[in-house]
Amino acid sequence: MLKRVETSELRLGMFIHKLEGSWFKHPFWKSKFLLEEMWMLEALQRSSVETVIINTERGLNTVPEREVVAVGAVASPAAPPSQRGLPRPAANKFAAARVATAKEFGTARSIAERHSKLVSRVFIEARLGRGISARTVDPLIDDIYASVQRNLYAFNGLLRCREDSEETYRHALATSALMIALARQMNLSAAETREAGMAGLLMDVGASQETGGPPHPEEVWAGTTTDLEGDALCQHVLSGHALLKAAGDIPDAVLKVCLRHHERLDGSGYPHRLAGREIDRLSRMAAICDTYDLLVAGKEGRPGFDPAQAIRHMGEHGYGLDPEIMVDFIEMIGIYPIGAFIELRSGRLGMVVDEGPNERALPTVFTFWSKPLGKKVKGEVIVLSQCYGADEIAGIAQLGGLDLPPLGALRQSLLTAYARTAA
Repeated sequence: MLKRVETSELRLGMFIHKLEGSWFKHPFWKSKFLLEEMWMLEALQRSSVETVIINTERGLNTVPEREVVAVGAVASPAAPPSQRGLPRPAANKFAAARVATAKEFGTARSIAERHSKLVSRVFIEARLGRGISARTVDPLIDDIYASVQRNLYAFNGLLRCREDSEETYRHALATSALMIALARQMNLSAAETREAGMAGLLMDVGASQETGGPPHPEEVWAGTTTDLEGDALCQHVLSGHALLKAAGDIPDAVLKVCLRHHERLDGSGYPHRLAGREIDRLSRMAAICDTYDLLVAGKEGRPGFDPAQAIRHMGEHGYGLDPEIMVDFIEMIGIYPIGAFIELRSGRLGMVVDEGPNERALPTVFTFWSKPLGKKVKGEVIVLSQCYGADEIAGIAQLGGLDLPPLGALRQSLLTAYARTAA
């Protein structure tokens, strides 16, 4: 049976049959879903959607009959929000209950492991010339979106600290998460955010194994070719665009990103030398997310940047990126992203493991080395925003010459240790 209820009366376990209102009023991509997590309930109740249709045969129906109106019946005028006992502030449409970063790491790891084969299969089938359907990747986009909703930093932070991920699919997953988080930061609609996530996942689908994946940003920036259509750098965007277009159900916005994510505002990009506002917003966003992740990941012969160094490097060199969107990106990811190695005024070295609860520039750090002692030390969680001046960040850590494992393994072990202490 279908019933109309006020969002204030919703309970976990109810099955949402329809959200009454436009896409711009709520943070959900699906119109039908089981209300099974608290962040979903709170996000819906904080939105400007006042009523929904529930299916009592597919979920709970714990609302007394006198409080609901059967679909098709005439409802009496709703009382003003202040009279219903539930204020409805004009909150960000993506507002949701935040899950602790350490807790979300476990869910993020499960998502990455569960979908790694899917991403690899999509890229392999694309290289074989087989069609790619948007429906194939929908479940993955939904999972990444949900993780970003619960905690903005955990999913990408986890990928940044894993070294057991195959480069191609790790970059696809990371860029998808960055695009969703950036769209959320920019307050884009749910539909646009979904397209952003799909674009991040699929935009490098044309990068073949023979070319070693997508080009490193500094390879592109140093390029001097004028025959762009015939240059090897262009082939992954041209072939990727053709593959996605042939699928028939890939949104036009995603197709544009696949083709344009290496275009630059100053006209120095490829494949069509577009400049300024000739480049759509989603493609300008993708250029930033793609550049950041590739800088941090590095490439054979090019060691990856520390995440904090990558942010500074992008700011200093520009790379023809949109400066206004870059401000949103830095605000979203933080000056010291998860995985950044920093040196404290006390001489201890640590890795950023979480955002600061009160101040982005004062993150949570997990220490592992003492410069005064010249050796490893037992890990300690330091919430810099609560140090009250006892310690502070002195700069980005220089790890050369220290007796440490490879940085990928070090990040992974520190993140695991932090999650264990926070459990």
